[in-house]
Amino acid sequence: MEIKVGGDFGNKDRIRDLYERAIANVPPAEEKRYWQRYIYLWIDYALFEEIVAEDVERTRAVYRECLDLIPHSKFSFAKIWLLAAQFEIRQLNLSGARRILGNAIGKAPKHKLFRKYIEIELHLGNIDRCRKLYARYLEWSPETCYCTPELLWKAYIDFEISLGELERTRALYERLLDRTKHYKVWLSFAKFEASAAQDNDVILEHARVIFDRANTYYKESKPELKEERAKLLEDWLNMEASFGMPGDVSAVQSKLPKKLKKRKPITREDGETEYEEYIDYLFPEESQTMNLKILEAAHKWKKQKVAAF
Repeated sequence: MEIKVGGDFGNKDRIRDLYERAIANVPPAEEKRYWQRYIYLWIDYALFEEIVAEDVERTRAVYRECLDLIPHSKFSFAKIWLLAAQFEIRQLNLSGARRILGNAIGKAPKHKLFRKYIEIELHLGNIDRCRKLYARYLEWSPETCYCTPELLWKAYIDFEISLGELERTRALYERLLDRTKHYKVWLSFAKFEASAAQDNDVILEHARVIFDRANTYYKESKPELKEERAKLLEDWLNMEASFGMPGDVSAVQSKLPKKLKKRKPITREDGETEYEEYIDYLFPEESQTMNLKILEAAHKWKKQKVAAF
């Protein structure tokens, strides 16, 4: 049902009666698809009361009644929560807006609600509230933030960087590394330290420490991730080169792997075997191990020859 107010705003009671009759037709099934259009009746009703009738209390009552009616445990609508909160902000009722948004993330948390709530508090300059909201956001959705968890962590980290909070940023990166040792996290952490350096040799060393930690992690815990480790070392080398005189390119070059072209057999659907080329990486410590094995084999062979005589 669509209610056209038109240009005649004189008979407000008649228009209200039309809205009341329309919203009385509550969808019989508690399924979101049946409520989509129904919720827009409430939105139109609230906007009529605020803009046309200019009745603050009636507008507030419409939003409240609508929010009370929705079965939030089954589904909810971020749009109606946000419209209700934005209405209170327009009335300069910040405590009312916070109460609505607090109820929203308590009853029916959604990414959009958290992001908007944080945006509002940041606009108002309430930094501590933003931090609390980010913490609650991470607690609510540790695995599926913005479809990938890295995006929420990045938003929180960027927030602290924008405030110049270097130690808080480092603490967040460490928390993230407790959750995932993904290549992109190591690289982002190192780049943050490099950008924070500003010709400070001590902080410049922080970036090297992160790269070195990452290299050690791949070397000792994930030796099979050779390509990621090689990429990380290339990034480290580029960072050192970008520093100019303070950079230590030679130290990183000694850690770089050799690229080896190899072939592996692949069995086709018809049973025939063909070979596919791929790139493998031989790291310095692997070369040393290989040389040691060759020496051991040569020594063993020599002993056998001597024993034969």
